[in-house]
Amino acid sequence: MRNALATVGHMVIAVAIAAAVSVISLTAIGRVQWPAFPSSNQLHALTTVGQVGCIVGLLCAGWVWRRGRGRTLARLLALVFVSAFSVVTLGMPLGATKLYLFGISVDQQFRTEYLTRLTDSSSLHDMTYAGLPAFYPPGWFWVGGRIAALSGTPGWETFKPWAITSITIAIAVALVLWWRLIRFEYAVIVTAATAAVTLAYSSPEPYSAMITVLLPPVLILTWSGLRGGTPPQAGGTPRSGGWAAVIGAGIFLGVAATCYTLLLAYSAFTVLLMALALAASRRHDGLKAALDPLRRLAVIGVITAAIASTTWLPFLLRAAHDPVSNTGSAYHYLPADGAELTFPMLKFTLLGALCLLGTLWLVVRARSSVRAGGLAAGVLAVYVWSLLSMLATLARTTLLSFRLQSTLAVLLTAAGVFGFIEVTRALAARGRDHAWGRAVLPVAASIGLAAAIAFSQDIPDVLRPDLTIAYTDTDGHGQRGDRRPPSSEKFYPEIDTAITRATGKPRDQTVVMTADYSFLSYYPYFGFQGLTSHYANPLAQFDKRAAAIKSWSKLKAADPFINALDTLPWTPPTVFLMRHGGSAGASASGLGSTYTLRLAEDVYPNQPNVRRYTVELNAAMFADPRFTVSTIGPFVLAIRKP
Repeated sequence: MRNALATVGHMVIAVAIAAAVSVISLTAIGRVQWPAFPSSNQLHALTTVGQVGCIVGLLCAGWVWRRGRGRTLARLLALVFVSAFSVVTLGMPLGATKLYLFGISVDQQFRTEYLTRLTDSSSLHDMTYAGLPAFYPPGWFWVGGRIAALSGTPGWETFKPWAITSITIAIAVALVLWWRLIRFEYAVIVTAATAAVTLAYSSPEPYSAMITVLLPPVLILTWSGLRGGTPPQAGGTPRSGGWAAVIGAGIFLGVAATCYTLLLAYSAFTVLLMALALAASRRHDGLKAALDPLRRLAVIGVITAAIASTTWLPFLLRAAHDPVSNTGSAYHYLPADGAELTFPMLKFTLLGALCLLGTLWLVVRARSSVRAGGLAAGVLAVYVWSLLSMLATLARTTLLSFRLQSTLAVLLTAAGVFGFIEVTRALAARGRDHAWGRAVLPVAASIGLAAAIAFSQDIPDVLRPDLTIAYTDTDGHGQRGDRRPPSSEKFYPEIDTAITRATGKPRDQTVVMTADYSFLSYYPYFGFQGLTSHYANPLAQFDKRAAAIKSWSKLKAADPFINALDTLPWTPPTVFLMRHGGSAGASASGLGSTYTLRLAEDVYPNQPNVRRYTVELNAAMFADPRFTVSTIGPFVLAIRKP
C-alpha cells in the first residue's frame, strides 16, 4: 500500500510538471511568427535542436542518479526533459498554425466537432445529434472541453495544445511507472524510446497515443499482478501479493474505456489471455491456484466496468428501449494494412533493427522475466487480434487490427531496449578483463545516443503529410497556417452571424442540415446528419435519416417539404447550409435550379469503404415566405423562420 501511494504521489507530480512544461513551451512557441513548416526547414531545424537538448538533459538526469546523490533532482530533471521532448517534437513543427496534425480533415473533423460540443456543454452529449447521449468515448474530449471552457478558448483552438499536453502527460506518467518497475537509468531509456515511437506513429490520434505509450508498463504490471497468486509450492496457498497491480490494471482499463473503445478491447483481450495462460499453467497445482488468476481478472473487470459506466451507462440505458441502427458500422473498414500481418522487426530501418532485437529478447526471456512475459503477451495478442479481425470479415465486419500497428511497434521497442541493455551488460561482463570489454559500455552508449537522435529528428518527416494538412486547412479564424489564400471555410464566421441573427437562439438549440461538416467543428450547432455512419451514434438511425434526406429530392414545393420536416421522428433541421447545384431545365428566372448536399454511405467491404453521392434539393422548396435564403460565398444558407 505504501508503494502504491508513493506511485500515485509521483504520478501527480509528473502530471503537474508535464502540464507546466507544455503550457510554458507552447505559449513561448506561439509568441513568435514562424514560417510555415511545409515551405521552410527552420521549424524542423529548431525541432532537432530541441530534441538533442532534451536527450542530453535525460543523459544528465541519468548521470545525477548514478552519482548516488540528488536522486530527487534526477527524477525531476527526467520528468522535465522527457516532457520537453514531447512538446518540442510536436509543438515546434506546428508552431505556425493553430490546427493540430491532420488539420480539420476527415477524422480530425469529427474529433474537433466533439471537442467543440463538450466545450459548449459539460453534459455528455453526442457530438452531432441533438438529444442523444454520447456514443463515441468522450473522456479525452470532455477534459479538453472543460479546459477550453474555463480558459475561454474555442474548442477547435484548444485541440492542438490539449492534444500535445495530454500526450506529454501520458509520457511523464509512463516514466513514473517505469521507474517504479525497473532501475531508474533503464526507465529513462525505455520511456524515451517508446515516447519517440509513439510520437511518430500515434500522435495524430492523441487519445490513442496516451494509451499506447502507457501500455508496455501497464501490461508488465498486470502480468505481475495476475502472477501474484503463484503458490510457493505445488498445492500451496496462493500468495496475497499483487493486488495493487490488479487495481491499477482495472483503473487503466476503465480510463481506456472512457477514451478509446478499440484499445480497451485489445487491452482487455490481452489481460484475458494472460489470465487464461496462467490458469492453464497451474492446473496441476490445485484448483485454488488455477482459479486465482481468474479471480484477479474478475476484480479487474469489476473496476473497469465501474469506471466505464460513467460514460457508457447513459447510452446503454437509452439503447435498451430506443431503436438503433448501423451498430457495427464503426468497424466497417478494411485497408490493405488490415488484410495482412505486419512484421516491423523485418524492416531494414533503425526501428526495424530495434524491434528485431526486441523480438529475440522476448523469445529468450519470456518464461523467465516478468517484463518479457508481459510484453510478449501484448505482442502475441496483437497478432491473434489481427487474425481474428481477418476472420471477422466473414461476418461482414472487422476488428480494426490495422490500428494496432503503432501499439505493436511500441511494445517491440520496449522489448528492444531491454534486449540492447542485456546484450551490452553481458558483453561487458564477459570482457571485463580485456580492453575490448571495458569499451563495450561507451560504445553501446554512443550507438544508443546516435540512434536516438537519428530517429527523433526524423519524426517530423514521418508526420510531414499530417503537418502539411495542418498548414493548408483553413482554421476557425478564416486563415491558413501557410498564409496562403483560405478556402471556402473563411465564410463560416459570416454564416454563423447570419444564423444567430435570424434564429435568435443559442447555437446548441439549432439543428443544421449540411454536408460541410467542418462548420460543426467550429461552431456548436447540432447537425441533422453526421459525416459518415462509421462515427454516427447508432441511436441516430443514420440510414433512415439518409433515406429521409434523399426523399426530399423528389419534392418540388415548400408545402410538402415543410410537412416532411414536421413529421420527422427526429428534431428537424431549421437551417440548411448547402451549395449551388445545376439548373437543368431552369428558366431565366432561376426556377428549377437546385441546391446540393454531398453525403456519404457505407459500402464496406469495398475499399474505399465510403461512397460519396449528391442529393439535389429543388430551390423552389425554399422560395417561400417561411424561409429566408441568402448566398454567402459558395454557400446557400436557407433558414426556416420561427
